Amino acid sequence: MLGYLTARQAGLDDPLRLRRAESTRRVQSLKLNPDRDVDRIHGNGINTIDIEAIEGRYMLSGGADGVVVIYDLENYSGKQQYTCKAVCSIGRSNRHVHKFSVETVQWYPYDTGMFVSSSFDKTMKVWDTETLKPAEVFEFEGNVYNHHLSPIARKHSLIAVGTKNPKIQLCDLKSGSRIHILQGHRAEVLSVRWSPRYEHILASASADSKVKVWDVRRASGSLFTLDQHNGDKSKASSEAVNTAHNGRVNGLCFSGDGLHLLTTGTDDRMRLWNSATGENTLVNYGKVCNESRKRLQFTVSRGCSPEFVFVPCGSSVAVYALHTGELVTMLRGHYNNVDCCEFHPDYQELYSGGKDCNILAWVPVLRAPDVEEEPDSTKKSAAGQPSVNPAFEDAWSSDED
Repeated sequence: MLGYLTARQAGLDDPLRLRRAESTRRVQSLKLNPDRDVDRIHGNGINTIDIEAIEGRYMLSGGADGVVVIYDLENYSGKQQYTCKAVCSIGRSNRHVHKFSVETVQWYPYDTGMFVSSSFDKTMKVWDTETLKPAEVFEFEGNVYNHHLSPIARKHSLIAVGTKNPKIQLCDLKSGSRIHILQGHRAEVLSVRWSPRYEHILASASADSKVKVWDVRRASGSLFTLDQHNGDKSKASSEAVNTAHNGRVNGLCFSGDGLHLLTTGTDDRMRLWNSATGENTLVNYGKVCNESRKRLQFTVSRGCSPEFVFVPCGSSVAVYALHTGELVTMLRGHYNNVDCCEFHPDYQELYSGGKDCNILAWVPVLRAPDVEEEPDSTKKSAAGQPSVNPAFEDAWSSDED
């Protein structure tokens, strides 16, 4: 640590190197925090969580009971042991509540005054956080599996929506209407994700085993379809051509810099792709258990070197090194399957939700204090009167002495 500080002070090091090193150490030491609880509000499994990026203070959760809850993650008590309180919730008694399971919740990227939720009741609702009433309701023909707002868009305010219908719907927040569809998939679209690097680039994953990357400015089809065999026809059977997985693809996540795309499928595989070329990087993560029939919400760390991937795996959360595929650790604490996890980049913390109705907080272990060897004189004085630091002793003297 002192070496990093000295090198930064002398201008020998990149100023961010110390931050990356400490962030990496904190992620590698994540443990279930016994001192932090999250209010248990949901009466059924938790499908989705999201932490707002403005202050990093408020968290949304959506459950299989149709309930949406807002939590305050801030610790006001000053005590080590505290509970993240539920500020408000859209419960069963609210007439605007979703009738069936909430599949995705997401904060508006630029303001905590608005958030969006989508559900198996075939609707997506844009909520006013102040009044907890929907400002806009979009209705669809089939179950809504996933929606996503671009975290960086300045030139558009589109929400991409994946439903039971193979067509991807693009809804405009400004006009309150569905303005465009993207056609190409042959089965329900389980996950959609905007690139954090280019605001017009969208990725979609479907039950037809395919992942497509789109430029929404183009009138024609997708830019490319990801191929697990990188175009090698000798390795692919005729029906496996241009497929990303040998099963349903139910998870999508871009790396923090947007240069890579991660996908998970029901073939128990996770793959890392070059998001610009669509090339399979062939990183081997081993078997990544995935039995979910719906979308799997997994996440990637930000600000670390190397970066890490957090993936629900049964009743645990598996932590992998992003570019090597090495399994770093398994975070165990849930009593039932984990369905979602979200990384908090400001504090390098992880929150996970599962079918046991719990949200667990995984927090870095604090660095042990550096204890210096005490001299013998200090040890002797410790037995009697407490020793005084020499810096605070009265060292005044006069010529008369």
